[in-house]
Amino acid sequence: MTNHQSTRGEPRVALVTCTELADLDPDDRLLLAPLARRGVTAVPVVWDDPAADWSAYDLAVLRSPWDYAPRRDEFVSWADTVPTLANPADVVRWNTDKRYLAELSAAGVPTVPTGWVAPGERWEPPAEHGEYVVKPAVSAGSQDTGRYDLADPEHRRLAAAHVRRLGDAGRLAMAQPYLTAVDTAGETALLFLAGPDGPVFSHAIRKGPMLTGPDLGPDGLYKPEEITTRTATPEQLAVAEKTLAVVPGGVQRLLYARVDLIPGPDGNPVLVELELTEPSLFLGYADGAPERLADAILSHLTGPT
Repeated sequence: MTNHQSTRGEPRVALVTCTELADLDPDDRLLLAPLARRGVTAVPVVWDDPAADWSAYDLAVLRSPWDYAPRRDEFVSWADTVPTLANPADVVRWNTDKRYLAELSAAGVPTVPTGWVAPGERWEPPAEHGEYVVKPAVSAGSQDTGRYDLADPEHRRLAAAHVRRLGDAGRLAMAQPYLTAVDTAGETALLFLAGPDGPVFSHAIRKGPMLTGPDLGPDGLYKPEEITTRTATPEQLAVAEKTLAVVPGGVQRLLYARVDLIPGPDGNPVLVELELTEPSLFLGYADGAPERLADAILSHLTGPT
């Protein structure tokens, strides 16, 4: 992506969102004042608004277009048309299909073991007991995601039905062992924001367990999260750095990145997701985080990425 300095005076930034959050998620609104203090005008713009003129902005920053999953092909095609998009359109295309986890695993990143079930393929829950997660390869906000106890015959039936339902809709399904440490340790999200040589660690948060049982259908744009602050460990930071090093095209182009980790069976951190498209950045949970993101945006406006 090549950025340009505005010829209209004050730089203008579009904070890309969706119709349901047309005025931005409350956490993202924390960014408006720091950008204004830096002489940057930032406005929310709905990604699929036909009246939006993306060429009128010096930079479009993906923030909360959380309704894209059912229309992923339309979304990534739209991203290709935006002159200056952060994160870049090719990253969006790669990151909105969770098959990227297989690439990261092949590169040596510790990831949750994942089985993939294409539409039309038959899937039976593993014979061993334990809990499994079923979800689509394209999703946002933990939608269409369920947790199943394979010791329970009804849960086994529901898990198979969940995979079949996704396949019938033409969606690639994922089946993963449930990492039980999330029930006690929770999930750690490590947030990175652009620095002079690539993303720099900013802050971390803890997310409490979200999956309580089988998927029962849509229940909003995203599932509510229990968030608290957290201090990242050296082991978590090492996995995050290893993960970011594998991003296609290089990390120098990224405005932000979120690395989600859960302790594996041996207690070591395991990658659950790498969020490069529209992650919550939890700006309100770390002193100075809105200002750091504003500085990162300013660096994208004034220099090449």
